[in-house]
Amino acid sequence: MQNRSDIYGVMAEFQTPAALIEATHKAKAAGYSKMDAYTPFPIEEVIEEVAPGNTGVPILVLIAGLSGAAAGFILQYIGNIIDYPLNIGGRPLDISNWPAMIPITFELGILFAAFTAAISMVVLNGLPMPYHPAFNAPRFDRASQDAFFLCIEATDPLFDRSQTSQFLRSLGPLQVSEVAH
Repeated sequence: MQNRSDIYGVMAEFQTPAALIEATHKAKAAGYSKMDAYTPFPIEEVIEEVAPGNTGVPILVLIAGLSGAAAGFILQYIGNIIDYPLNIGGRPLDISNWPAMIPITFELGILFAAFTAAISMVVLNGLPMPYHPAFNAPRFDRASQDAFFLCIEATDPLFDRSQTSQFLRSLGPLQVSEVAH
């Protein structure tokens, strides 16, 4: 393995979406796992190959939603039954009054889950990111117009500068280039 710290990765440019799809399938089959694709429009087959897998957002949202629901119920219980019990309309002053607490419990669960989903999505995606090393690649400005790029990152366990470059060249791209940090 060669020194990885001086480059972000190796990027190949492909002319068609079909060529990029085939390249991502071959890269995944070769064992590369830290790669990303840049295209002018979403390509489902490519997304499936380069997706990072479980990001942890669903479990965070579940925990936050349950915590919000528990907090809402506990706050109502403390306020209505322990600290300020008022018998209005003949309602019971014990836990059997739980149906009246469902709306706030539900709403706080949704509120906590929504905020956690938005915040964790931003944080786990590394946003805001005004600069990305991929911008250093030659012709990368075409990625938003008509070019298709596949980048194998230097953080990949199988990454070797020369072998990865040779592998990408074997896939028939228009060009292969190293991407500086």
